Amino acid sequence: MARNRVIYQSEGLFVSSGATSTTAAEHKQLTRVQSANYSYTINRQDVNQYGQLARIDSLVLDPPTVSVDFSYYITDGLNEREMGFYVNTGIGAASAPGNFASGHLGEGSGINVYIVTSPENDDLNIGGAIGSNEKVIGIGNAYPSDYSVDLSVGSLPTVSVTMEGANMQSSDGSDIKNPAVDQEAGTSVGTSVLLPTPASGGAGTTITALRPGDITMNLSNFNTETIADIDGDGSIHVQSASISVPLSRTPLDRLGSKFAYARTVDFPITTTLSVSAIMNEQESVNLATVLEEPEQDVTITLKQPNGATGVIWELKGALVDSESFSSSIGSNKTVDLTFSAQIGGPEDIAAGIFLSGVNSTKIFS
Repeated sequence: MARNRVIYQSEGLFVSSGATSTTAAEHKQLTRVQSANYSYTINRQDVNQYGQLARIDSLVLDPPTVSVDFSYYITDGLNEREMGFYVNTGIGAASAPGNFASGHLGEGSGINVYIVTSPENDDLNIGGAIGSNEKVIGIGNAYPSDYSVDLSVGSLPTVSVTMEGANMQSSDGSDIKNPAVDQEAGTSVGTSVLLPTPASGGAGTTITALRPGDITMNLSNFNTETIADIDGDGSIHVQSASISVPLSRTPLDRLGSKFAYARTVDFPITTTLSVSAIMNEQESVNLATVLEEPEQDVTITLKQPNGATGVIWELKGALVDSESFSSSIGSNKTVDLTFSAQIGGPEDIAAGIFLSGVNSTKIFS
């Protein structure tokens, strides 16, 4: 009997450590996932000729455009580590500081993303090992093209990730096929893959979610550069903040290959922090005298419900790009600030975006 629908209880999102990963230990399930969308587009060129109205053929000139985007509640940095981002684990105690995006700056074959669907009315995370009753869609050679964090009053802190891939393949849960392609040869990998047993509650993390009331933002380094008072007890009342880390890549093609033989990051990479707040006090600032102010650091701390630190975001080597005020009858006066920093190389710990998380679980064995 055909199922009537698919809802969130039946789906799970898994990522691999690499494009050629095959064992269960090389795959992990992302936790606290809230949404997942995926699609592909095939670009064709019609072949027409004089003397015939309709096309005589339609040829594929470019590889398909495959994309996947998903969102999840941020917890302790585990999801980020599983996707290949660098997280200073243990909040500064267990590992050396490193650039958040360093794991995705070099060349590579990307990772694979799998969406697993269990039978109707079954909770995927409670049903045991993945087998013939489950269906799997895989996106091969996926690279993050955008990573963003949204923090706002009244909402749980959420991460959104967009990835671009080279191939999509659906298979049965009893014989999951690797959707990746050999980017040099342009051929399908096609090996069988084992995924780990879905975990109830999310294996590796004990934090349910982080709350907006436990977020603190340190902007004091910029207090002499902004008209709005952003330091001390009389500072602006922040309503929302967002962090954006763009990681767009350019596919490199050549004659004789159906797929791009490489996807290289577009440099330079500029990460941004946008802050929206209710305006109160203002500082005495002359814009003409602050244009040459040095780069500063911004710190955002998200605490767990028990008061312990969950994650810390640091924007190092940042500058103020804009400060915008808005006022109208019937509403509070607001101020919007934008900060930016340029991401340095993997060894550069003085510029870019950095993430520290309390989670130090061993991920890939």
